[in-house]
Amino acid sequence: MQLIPSQPATLELQQWLNQGFKNTNLAETALLLAKIEYPDLNITNYMQRFEEMAEQVRQKIVHQSPPNMIIALNQVLFEKEGFCGNIDNYYDPRNSFLNDVLDRKMGIPITLAIIYLEVGQRLGLPLKGISFPGHFLVKLEMSPHSILVLDPFLKGIPLNEQVLNQRLEEMQGKGRAGRLFLRQALQTAYQQEILIRMLRNLKDIYLRSEQWLKLLPIIEQLLIINPDLSGEWRDRGVLYQRLECARAAVSDYERYLSLEPYANDSDFIEEQIHQLTNKIKRFH
Repeated sequence: MQLIPSQPATLELQQWLNQGFKNTNLAETALLLAKIEYPDLNITNYMQRFEEMAEQVRQKIVHQSPPNMIIALNQVLFEKEGFCGNIDNYYDPRNSFLNDVLDRKMGIPITLAIIYLEVGQRLGLPLKGISFPGHFLVKLEMSPHSILVLDPFLKGIPLNEQVLNQRLEEMQGKGRAGRLFLRQALQTAYQQEILIRMLRNLKDIYLRSEQWLKLLPIIEQLLIINPDLSGEWRDRGVLYQRLECARAAVSDYERYLSLEPYANDSDFIEEQIHQLTNKIKRFH
């Protein structure tokens, strides 16, 4: 019933993020997350691929206007390199590991968006991510009142306001109270938010497949990225309890209650703490 030790990749992530998100690169951090699954991954080699793709785009650019640069970017990534959305096997965990996406040329919206952002930013395009409900997107701010929204999962196609509103309505339902409006849904997603969303995709996959030992380091990474994610402390406590790590489960449950003292499930969590504490006492 002892705490399962953290993997070296988790400790490496902690050291990397100690310098702060403003001083780290999104793609490089995403590759670092993948070392949980691929401990020998050579991040430098993968980062070089971004520069190679950016150079291919530079050679195609005729005029240095953002629309022309976007056209050249799409040609290289989706026509020459062949990146595409993995529609047939969307929930394959490899779609969430950036090195796998770079190798296999298939991914989900968020990992394809990270590639799009990284290559675009090397070209001087001020691209930003959008944590759009259900489907991560990318935007280019053309002016203070005009943005171009792009979908890397669908080969970088631009999406007009009508399509975006339709997607938003499909995700939220017609007339649903408290729904997001389009302007809110198009807010910039910063690095921390992007990484959390990517990891939660993996978390859902491992929950569905009941791969508990793969799930554990994913939750650990989430808590390194943001220790205030109260639900992750609870979920890791549940996982530790399932893995019969009673002391670790109690510790995480207590942390959860310290962050959410009035949570709807507080009575249930307190009962779990009580049962686990009695169990620990019986073993000693």
